[in-house]
Amino acid sequence: MNTQTLDLSVQGHAVRLACLTRSGARPPLVCLHGFGSTKEDYADLALHPDFADRALVFWDAPGCGVSSVDDPGALSIPFLIAVAIAACDALGLDRFHLSGHSMGGLTALMLADAHPDRVLSFTDIEGNLAPEDCFLSRQIIEHPAETPDGFMAGFVERVRARPEFSSALYASALPRKVRPTSFRPIFTSMVTLSDNEPLMDIMARLPMPRVFIHGEQNRHLSYLDRLPALGVDVVEIPYSGHFPMYSNPPALWAEMARFLARQEAGA
Repeated sequence: MNTQTLDLSVQGHAVRLACLTRSGARPPLVCLHGFGSTKEDYADLALHPDFADRALVFWDAPGCGVSSVDDPGALSIPFLIAVAIAACDALGLDRFHLSGHSMGGLTALMLADAHPDRVLSFTDIEGNLAPEDCFLSRQIIEHPAETPDGFMAGFVERVRARPEFSSALYASALPRKVRPTSFRPIFTSMVTLSDNEPLMDIMARLPMPRVFIHGEQNRHLSYLDRLPALGVDVVEIPYSGHFPMYSNPPALWAEMARFLARQEAGA
């Protein structure tokens, strides 16, 4: 894949976006990573035979990886939506398949609602649809700290101890993948939206094909049984919790490829 940097002005803020891109004959797939992760979460898609000839676009969200924003306080889910649209415009992407994990799933959900004419399909990987999904982000309220560094240190240790697939792996990489100043604005935005916005109603009204992918350890989510009635496919990834791209990437990539193949076969 090719690496490139986009210098963008988003809502009056300077954003430098680190991207991985690949051209291809098949319609592009844009993937948005979760909080504390990076574009490299999806890099192996370029090596997967089921994604051969597929244009691929990934980037580090501002405040994560090597992307930056001039004011970390500007970070929020609405801001990340604006960044995504600006990036797609800069890359000449008029229509694309869209995937997002966790924070990226919430961002993608609201992006697809705001711009349904641009999104060919939506793959939601453990993205927020209800207040119960804030088991990580709500820690910004439940475990206050005096400094951003202090919150991150405590968050890392709490997540490391969770009895779920890949929690320790995710926690160990956080100090290298996200700036401490990114936690409060993004987590606060995620909690506010999850608690107050009708996210399931938004999912229900999206006109494009949709799939919700979750790890087997999250089969308890209260809304899973409602999704098929809304026309949303539901897929469970075995040996996985909230981070299927770390716990069982071959199964995740295969399900993503199958979903895209079904949509394009019926196009």
